[in-house]
Amino acid sequence: MKKGLFKTLARINKVILPRISKRNLNRLSKFEKAVVAYRYWVTVNSLD
Repeated sequence: MKKGLFKTLARINKVILPRISKRNLNRLSKFEKAVVAYRYWVTVNSLD
């Protein structure tokens, strides 16, 4: 069930949240860094 939940969150993130991967990660605001960290956390948990 945990994996299914994270897969669903990953699909929602792909649609709703902005892509930040093409930008310089050193120049992001704190909010944008938090979004990147959240997306990373969801992605890692959906792949396990």
